[in-house]
Amino acid sequence: MAGSRLERVGTVFSRVRDLMCSGVMKPADKPIWFDVYEAFPPKKEPLYVKTKTRTFVNKQSNVPAIFYAEDKVRAWFYEHYGTGSRSFDLSNSNFVSVCQRFVLKYSELKSHSELEDSALYEMTAKALLSEGITLKQRARHPVESIEPVF
Repeated sequence: MAGSRLERVGTVFSRVRDLMCSGVMKPADKPIWFDVYEAFPPKKEPLYVKTKTRTFVNKQSNVPAIFYAEDKVRAWFYEHYGTGSRSFDLSNSNFVSVCQRFVLKYSELKSHSELEDSALYEMTAKALLSEGITLKQRARHPVESIEPVF
């Protein structure tokens, strides 16, 4: 527990001195440097001083938002099918999630087809169904299914 302070509160000398004054450390157990330090203390007390951090300047970040082509497909998948009832098996390094299979199949079909995205999504779902992977539509909340009228 004493190591958790990392010498931020007092010096090693002051801690040893206080331990001896309180009776926790016997005078016979004091370190050999204690008498020398007490006789010839340093001119400047060695204290822990926290380094000053720079104040944050409101600078515009030059880092662009990173979006990959498959992010749009993943967003569509999770919007329509949700996360599913099956959990991810992170202990298996060869595990491929249903969403990742959807993305892979979508990119495969897109490379061979010139269809629109909405038709391609449906074609991908049918292709996965033919491979034995069933996708269950996410239950829509009644408020979500009502289209706004302007």
